[in-house]
Amino acid sequence: MRVFVTGASGFVGSAVVKELINAGHQVLGLARSATAAKVILSLEAEVYHGDLTDLEGLRKAVASVDAVIHTGFNHDYSKFAENCELDSKAIEAMGSVLIGTKKPLIITSAIGVLSSVDRLLTEEDMPFSNSPNPRIASEFAADALIAKGVKVAVVRLPTTVHGEGDHGFVPILIRLSKEKGHVAYKGEGLNRWPATHVLDVARLYRLAIEKEFPAGIRLHAMAEEGLFFKDIAGAVGKGLNLPTEGKSPEATVEYFGWFSHFIGLNCPASSQQTRAFFGWQPQHVTLLEDLQGAAYFPLKK
Repeated sequence: MRVFVTGASGFVGSAVVKELINAGHQVLGLARSATAAKVILSLEAEVYHGDLTDLEGLRKAVASVDAVIHTGFNHDYSKFAENCELDSKAIEAMGSVLIGTKKPLIITSAIGVLSSVDRLLTEEDMPFSNSPNPRIASEFAADALIAKGVKVAVVRLPTTVHGEGDHGFVPILIRLSKEKGHVAYKGEGLNRWPATHVLDVARLYRLAIEKEFPAGIRLHAMAEEGLFFKDIAGAVGKGLNLPTEGKSPEATVEYFGWFSHFIGLNCPASSQQTRAFFGWQPQHVTLLEDLQGAAYFPLKK
């Protein structure tokens, strides 16, 4: 199968490309720079030059393949809402080429579009239109395509996808902790973050294009349903040899700034339906195991 992958040089996307290539698929990877192109070529994939703002370019790429996996996203959180809207437009453009075909389009969302107080979130849970998380735009764009007959699946990533090369929430927490001289968490730190190793996530994307599925299916890429944030902070503190400290809501904002919203996320989630339907079983190390090694603290090599 020939697969177009956006974000192909990124943390998750490059793992997806490796997984697809190793399984015998051909990959056309979107590259927005010479550096990205070099990474994609090193993975033995074909390069397609462009970016997520080049909607006509995206349409042309999609027209040449058998399946699409959309992992690309601009992670400049200072423009988070704007980037979520951009993601929506990119999804709409790619999906428009697939109307009337049975070619799968796998898009990426985040479990943070949902929230939970007293139960595990499931694949059947859907975001509300008044959600404070602008990432809901990606799921709404998917639903609009589904209504037009496009075969779309939505992969919801956990709060942290971890492993070598991670540049997401945990590295941000580590950087802030170094700057502040201690590791912080909100309140008692009992909000929960699901987590999955990047290689397990990549395998789920591959399974999604290889198996028949009903349009609109949600996939939960959750290996661990929800770790208490206090335990994550404790592991970071041990890795940095720094103390940990609970903060009041006000002090949390002062410490974390724009990142305080993400620190407080509470979205424990089940992947039971995903595992049963796709035969997906996570095989790699847990987040706390990863935080004991060189992936996050190189001096431990």
